[in-house]
Amino acid sequence: MAATASAQTVNEFPIGSVAFPLEVALGSDGNLWFAGMTNRIGRVTPAGEVTEFTVPTVGSSPEGIAPGPDDALWFTETIGNKIGRITTEGDFTEFPIPTASSHPKGIAAGPDGNLWFAESQSNKIGRITPAGVITEFDLPTPFSGPRALAAGPDGNIWFSEFHASKIGRITMSGVVTEFALPRPNSGPGDITAGADGNMWLVELNGTIDGRVVSGNKVARVTMRGEITEFDIPSPTGSPTNVAVGPDRNVWYTKGAALGRVTPDGTITEFPLPTMARGVGLTAGSDRQPPGRIANRLWYADGNGNKIGYLHFE
Repeated sequence: MAATASAQTVNEFPIGSVAFPLEVALGSDGNLWFAGMTNRIGRVTPAGEVTEFTVPTVGSSPEGIAPGPDDALWFTETIGNKIGRITTEGDFTEFPIPTASSHPKGIAAGPDGNLWFAESQSNKIGRITPAGVITEFDLPTPFSGPRALAAGPDGNIWFSEFHASKIGRITMSGVVTEFALPRPNSGPGDITAGADGNMWLVELNGTIDGRVVSGNKVARVTMRGEITEFDIPSPTGSPTNVAVGPDRNVWYTKGAALGRVTPDGTITEFPLPTMARGVGLTAGSDRQPPGRIANRLWYADGNGNKIGYLHFE
């Protein structure tokens, strides 16, 4: 029987410092981990106990975070231009990215046992081994702005190209294929693998990273690159992150709401506490084809400086 959301059981845990949490991931230790823009990586137990760890590089601005094959958490340092690794005990290792000012954003575990990341300003997709060896792959479209990525059920990595309004696919050997979204300035953002065998993404809306985009949609991409868009019912604001929920539907964050998208594109939104700004989102799929999923849909509240979850029964 599919899990169902209990909107009345939304819970939030305050973070002690002003961490500005962005992305979240479930670790191998059963705890929720978050990347905070103010140079912190945080750990939240299921009971809400928060521990924060300061990234060694000052002003590194952590953004993306994902569990690695080595049971550690891996994250991007957007300003620090590094890929970071933190063990579940809080020990850090950092690896400089060869290309200067690459501005890495999303990061995801690949089926090859490596981590893959998007270099938003250098127009490259990067791969890092658990030992820290980095390889970079150039993208065909200039200034495409790769933003987020996820492992697909086809054994490839899929990624969004924010500036180019395209979705890309890269094989483990670095061969890239691109698929254009139906509209220019669609603003493709976060992406994940759905339980239905397709990729799902949100299209951002408004002025983001210096570019005006008119998205406010959720899109589904088949393994052949066929794209279908679905309008988000709330007309204002922008969706931010996307993940598979405990009910195996696709969910997204948008301001003070979480949205649920069924495989046929039916969208329902659930309110979060007043003035919340939902950003990062996970139930345990963490940018991989959904397998280990918890009964909580975790999110980061960027306005309230909290970590919250929607409980499923």
